Order: sequence, then structure tokens, then C-alpha cells
Amino acid sequence: MNFIKIFNDGGFVMYPLAFMSVVIVALAIERMLFWTKIGKRQKPLVRTVLDLYQRESPLVIERLEREQDLPIARIFMAAIRMKDATPDEFRLAMESEVHAEIPLLRRFISEFDAVIGLAPLLGLLGTVTGLIVSFSSLKVGEVAGSSSGSVVSGISEALVSTASGVIVAVFASVFANLFRSFYQRETSKIQESMGQLELIHRRYWQRGA
Repeated sequence: MNFIKIFNDGGFVMYPLAFMSVVIVALAIERMLFWTKIGKRQKPLVRTVLDLYQRESPLVIERLEREQDLPIARIFMAAIRMKDATPDEFRLAMESEVHAEIPLLRRFISEFDAVIGLAPLLGLLGTVTGLIVSFSSLKVGEVAGSSSGSVVSGISEALVSTASGVIVAVFASVFANLFRSFYQRETSKIQESMGQLELIHRRYWQRGA
């Protein structure tokens, strides 16, 4: 299969569709690396921090500082660094940091959604222009002849551009739904970890009171 010929048959809309494809792949790779990092390092970090904090170890801050590239580390640090924080202040510090981390966790979701909407429209535009070329080449009463090549070219442009737009949109939709599910699962884990840390802090506060 000659992909260069197919690309040329698709007409001018293939260029923005190709650009969108490259962008989608690049963003997907960046997000996969990000979520892989979180998946490998977050659970051991949370377990270690909760254990150190429960034992009132001064090493907890040092451990969090070494993992500052993880959202959960920055969330924990925002609360643990507060001196003599009440349980409400402790929780509020974590919740404020969670709101600051949400854009990072949802990063590029809007870009994927934009491609999902634009790619089929570009494919439709290619369909329309291809049909215009085909019909403009036809002559009344003519079945075959010099214009048949233009007709075939126009139909080919219509079909290739439509298929390409749908394919790009499908891949963008797969990635968007995948990363959206990662985001939802991560927010659930963060809420669970925050609750465990807050419970330990609340027990210390009540004991001190």
C-alpha cells in the first residue's frame, strides 16, 4: 500500500490532519510517561510517608522533598510543613494544593477533545471539496472520457479525507478517555491518602489537646 499516494489523494485537508496526528502522538507519549511515573512511585511514597508521620519522624519532610515531582508529595508537604495546624487547617492546606494540582493531572485533555471535534469536520470538508471536483468535471451526456480522471480523483479525495478524519478522531478519543480515567482514578487515590494522613494528624491534635 502506497501511503504517499493515499496521502496525496486525500487533498489539502490531509496536511492539518497529519499535523494533528503528530501532536496527538506526542501528547500521548508525554502523558503515558507522566502516569507511568506516578503509578510506579506514588504508592511506595504514600506508604512510607504515612509510616514516618505516624512515628513522628523528622525524616518525613526530607522524604517528601526528594519526591517533589509527584503531585501527592506536594499535597502532603503543603500540610505537614504547617506549624501547630488544627485539623481543619491541615485539611484545608491539602485541599488547596489539590486544586493547584488538578490542571497538571488534567493536562492536554482539552487538546484531545479539540482534535476529536475538529478531525471529523476536516474530513467532511475534504468530502465536500472532493465531490465538488467530481461534479464540476462531469458533462451532461458524457459517460467516459477525458473528465473521468478528474471524477475519480475527486471521489478518491472525498473518501480518503473522510476516513482519515475519522481515524484521527478515534485515536484522539481513545487517548482522551484513557487519560481521563487515569485522572479520575488518581483523584480517588489522592482523596484516600489525604484522609489517612488527616486521621493521623487529628489523633495527634486530640492527644496534644
